[in-house]
Amino acid sequence: MYNFFSKYLIIDEIVLFLHQQTTTMYKVFIRPFLFLFDPEKVHYFTFSLIRFASKIPGFTSLFKLLYEVNDPRLETEVFGLKFKNPVGLAAGFDKDAKLYKELSSFGFGFIEIGTLTPKGQEGNPKKRLFRLKADSAIINRMGFNNGGVQEAVERLKQNKGVLIGGNIGKNKLTPNEEATSDYEICFDALYDYVDYFVVNVSSPNTPNLRALQDKEPLTQLLQTLQNKNLAKPKQKPILLKIAPDLTDEQLLDIIDIIKETKIAGVIATNTTISREGLQSENKTEMGGLSGKPLTQRSTEVIRFLSQKSNKAFPIIGVGGIHSADDAIEKLEAGACLVQLYTGFIYEGPALVKAINKKILEKLQQPKFY
Repeated sequence: MYNFFSKYLIIDEIVLFLHQQTTTMYKVFIRPFLFLFDPEKVHYFTFSLIRFASKIPGFTSLFKLLYEVNDPRLETEVFGLKFKNPVGLAAGFDKDAKLYKELSSFGFGFIEIGTLTPKGQEGNPKKRLFRLKADSAIINRMGFNNGGVQEAVERLKQNKGVLIGGNIGKNKLTPNEEATSDYEICFDALYDYVDYFVVNVSSPNTPNLRALQDKEPLTQLLQTLQNKNLAKPKQKPILLKIAPDLTDEQLLDIIDIIKETKIAGVIATNTTISREGLQSENKTEMGGLSGKPLTQRSTEVIRFLSQKSNKAFPIIGVGGIHSADDAIEKLEAGACLVQLYTGFIYEGPALVKAINKKILEKLQQPKFY
């Protein structure tokens, strides 16, 4: 019996050692090297590297061994879906559903793809992605670059067990008065292949898109999608992704709209157009800011929505999560799930495991989210 337990103790120690070494390697060697090059090129290079490594026998199992936390206490049921853990990858990282299977091996409980549009589009002119290393942040003005919803659908047909969110938007050339049609096209195309939908009207990088957050057009858009949803044999949760730059009055409007349309919940928040307190030289670049400067504001929005609605709907918290404590703050503020993007880039995949471990610690305390 002693030999049986000691063998597994040794395995745990080996896994812990490897995890610590890979975390150190990422921060000391890998990240500084990658940060020497153009961030958009590095993004695609990293995709190729992960895809290549995943084809080597044993590497996927190694990723899972190093980064997954398998514990039934992490299972979270939200808007009728069961998540194996509450930590997801935010939209924007795997826009075209090219790497969702491989990325799930890093311990994520769910992957959100997109933003997808009806037609493929190049997005905004390059250069359009900027690191703000002094601020642990990123500015992007990508502009919904993607291959179109049908290309993503073909890849999602191969999905085996990864919980997927579908983030949808409108094409750049579609006028706002015709935007609803674009969202309907994406909704219909993705319906059989995603577990939940996210309506993105909060990106600052598509001209006039944020005007759709106004109460009247937003209500009309969400109600149209919800009516289509209710006509289906089985409904899919629809969530609204909002900007962190909304006023309290606008956030109260969001609460009213959700009550009226009865959509499933909110993702708070998207990137910000604020540049307050930044130190980096390229802080004046146009686009949406993500990362540590967004930590406090996104948490404030989560807490406001949760308190003012009396926890009437689920909230996915995203924005500036660079540590396990950042994630815990969002959960304690009222989020049911959290998502990573910029923190995943700066801190590496070890962040996913750190958050899940911290949640398990906190679950031993009474009244934790």
